[in-house]
Amino acid sequence: MNSVNAKSATISERNKLTKAGFLRSIGLYLCLGMGFALATAIMPATAQRVLLDKIVALVDEGVVLQSELESRLLEIRQNAARADRPLPEEEVFRKEVLDALVLENLQMQFAERVSIRFTDDEVNRVLVSMAENNNLTFDEYLAALNEAGVYLQTREQVRKQMTLQELQRGMVNRRIQITEQEIDNFLNSETGREVMAPDYLVEHLLIPTGSEETPAVKQSKLKYAADLFARIKEGDNFNAVKAAAQQSESFQILSTDFGWRKAEQLPTLFRELVEGMAIGDVEGPIEAGNGFHLIQLANKAGGTEQMVKQSNIRHIMLTPNEIRDEQQTERAIRDLREQIINGADFAALARQNSDDDSTVVAGGDMDWINEGRLPPDMAAVIDSLEIGVLSEPFRSQTGWHIAEVLERRVSDLSTIYIRNQAENALRNRKFDLELQNWLIEIREEAFVEFID
Repeated sequence: MNSVNAKSATISERNKLTKAGFLRSIGLYLCLGMGFALATAIMPATAQRVLLDKIVALVDEGVVLQSELESRLLEIRQNAARADRPLPEEEVFRKEVLDALVLENLQMQFAERVSIRFTDDEVNRVLVSMAENNNLTFDEYLAALNEAGVYLQTREQVRKQMTLQELQRGMVNRRIQITEQEIDNFLNSETGREVMAPDYLVEHLLIPTGSEETPAVKQSKLKYAADLFARIKEGDNFNAVKAAAQQSESFQILSTDFGWRKAEQLPTLFRELVEGMAIGDVEGPIEAGNGFHLIQLANKAGGTEQMVKQSNIRHIMLTPNEIRDEQQTERAIRDLREQIINGADFAALARQNSDDDSTVVAGGDMDWINEGRLPPDMAAVIDSLEIGVLSEPFRSQTGWHIAEVLERRVSDLSTIYIRNQAENALRNRKFDLELQNWLIEIREEAFVEFID
């Protein structure tokens, strides 16, 4: 190929870059490198030289290697074969994959400039999730990767995908603007109402009946269903009761795994009941043409009702430093506590001594904090405090604290929650298009030269 400067890309080349569906289908963002390819060349006379790798594209300050291209091509061919999915003709295929690698390279350079990095521990957390998805322990998964010879490649590919996702989220979201009018229009639309409706996770069991059964048999099945219902109401686990009943020879037990569904996706028989149930509630026996049903609302997500517990907290934090070690810091925080107990003003001491920059001006006042928003080590202390009682000194990841709960309340944050959810839904709708626009822009502004 001849040298190409991305700033003078033709309209045809730009259109190819916007084929987001195809680029994603060939693994633009979620591919796993398979290793380096070796190219050999026969030299004149008796000499033979092995070409280990070569540059196929210059990308601003980076390069794309032949080994990267061949590895990605191999990966995509294997995935396409497993999915029985056709690929385009070879020349187009190689061009599209090379373009994808150029875009990846540009993004990784961006990420380096803005210091997006992930630690080994953060990568390990993703690998743990991958292991669980494969029904393996973490050690078993690592052993499998090592045996296949792809452990290091997998780690680096995971790190790369985490980096790309973080970069794209940051760069694209700042380009997306959602107006209050857009949120109002969305909430008033049928689509908006469907999106905002809660999702339900329903447990279910059925004791089936048949039309040929006598009234006495049906009555005994009803009594059996009522007994199971009573056990669950008294505190027995729904699934444990169902499993025991299925192993019993008394009656046949059937079950439907509904998964997460919105109310209108549930059977009509259960729909209205589920909407009025709280998590953990059980209903039954519900008589229908096919038998007696028991259901339990196992969980609920989303919806418009958001009642949140909040605590108004103030604290003083001291952190160890160059002139005050751990023990000296602990003694200092205990001394401040004694002063407050003896009548000193909490706010004044906080302004004079606290190392928490975010609350020092407010005299240590953290304002209203939603339940679940504090770090676990601090929440454990705060949740156990009585209102107006000064805590004993305690250690968190950030330092030594003394804290006091000034007030507690339950707030209805439904309106705020609904509008935030609507904004997120609208942002997600715009994200893919804005991502493609951003990729086109950085490609046009970059220096790219393909090496034949």
